Amino acid sequence: MNKISTKLAASFFVVVLIMELFLMFYLHRNIIKSKVEEELASLLANGENHRDVLLENYSEMTIKHIELMEKNKDREVIITNKNGHIIGRSTLKTIVEEYMPLVKNLSKTKDQILVADWRNSPYIVSAHPYKINKNQSGYVIMFQSTSAIKEMVHNLNKHFFISGITSIVVLLAIYALLSKVLTRPLIRMKAATEKLSHGDFNVSLADVGQDELGELASSIQKLADDLERLQKERNEFLASIAHELSTPLTYLIGYSKVAMRENLNENDRKHYLEIITEESNRMKELVKNLLELAKMDQNTFSVSKEYFTAHLFLDNICKRVAPSFDMNNIKLILVCEEDFEIYADCIRLEQIMLNLLDNAMKYSDKNTRVVVEAMKQEERTVINVIDEGVGIPSDDLELIFEKLYRVEKSRSRTFGGSGIGLAVVKELVEAHGGTIKVKSNLGEGSTFTITI
Repeated sequence: MNKISTKLAASFFVVVLIMELFLMFYLHRNIIKSKVEEELASLLANGENHRDVLLENYSEMTIKHIELMEKNKDREVIITNKNGHIIGRSTLKTIVEEYMPLVKNLSKTKDQILVADWRNSPYIVSAHPYKINKNQSGYVIMFQSTSAIKEMVHNLNKHFFISGITSIVVLLAIYALLSKVLTRPLIRMKAATEKLSHGDFNVSLADVGQDELGELASSIQKLADDLERLQKERNEFLASIAHELSTPLTYLIGYSKVAMRENLNENDRKHYLEIITEESNRMKELVKNLLELAKMDQNTFSVSKEYFTAHLFLDNICKRVAPSFDMNNIKLILVCEEDFEIYADCIRLEQIMLNLLDNAMKYSDKNTRVVVEAMKQEERTVINVIDEGVGIPSDDLELIFEKLYRVEKSRSRTFGGSGIGLAVVKELVEAHGGTIKVKSNLGEGSTFTITI
């Protein structure tokens, strides 16, 4: 029983069968009990009627009349005197001989059932005492055939047997229905998951409704779509990485060979070595950012929040990067009018700020400004990094935080961007439970706003 349909049908069959057997037993027993009680009540009522008639008009004619009334195949009567001798009977001699031990020496004072075992006796028997006077008394003994009860039980057993067979047929039909409605979608889902495990994400599951099976099918379909998208993004990511690494490697190899020429003058050799150093630093920065992204994807990095002073923290960062800004003739300004405390991981927030400032410096022209604004808004820290650089096209604003995405790939070498820094920033901000937004106009600059 490896199939869920078989297990489900077997469990359902056993449960229903037990319930059905219990109900059948209960109904069978109560129907028979009701029939027997009905027959016993009828027997007692007839015996009481004959006794009452005998009390009102005791005579040979009355006794004969009672005998004639009960002379049929279902009911018989015996009338005895006070000595236990039979003074009237409607039944055969064999019946009298069989039941005489019950008739003799009766000492009952009330109407009573003498034989109630309908299963093992051909008759149920009741006794009805009468007393006319001191010398005239005895019993009216009634005999009711059990054939009607036994026939009813036989018919009842037959109907219950037919009901049982019908129930089994219905259960088999339910099994077929369950197999079609329940297990077939599960089998399709199993096949879909097997395809996913083999790397085939081209899965299409039909809508099976709004129940749990439908939700499961939707989840598997969503998983397949997400895996297909992730595979595509991974391939694009690896292709971009290969491209990013191949370019500096080409420069390194090419200029290394040129710098190794013996007839090269020292000025040219120095120039080529500077290019090699520049490309080496570019590759180092790229690998560093890739490692950061890998740590974030594997959740191996941690965020340890603490309180620290905003102005001192931002001032130290600005002082650290100020020489680079001065070399590019870009003025860096810190605006933090209110000194407040920031609740964040100072190391990770420093990494965020350095990435944003490096990005602002790369894409800003000489003799422009980069402003860092910090403020407190409703118990949250808001930091703006505003530049007067080249700006970002509106179509690219939603994509700049994706890994290895660059607004203008053709000028990436001019500005030195790898498309990873902003992705790192977004991951770190969200790890703090914060958000990052950007506003930009081409030729006017950009404003990056982080809220943590």
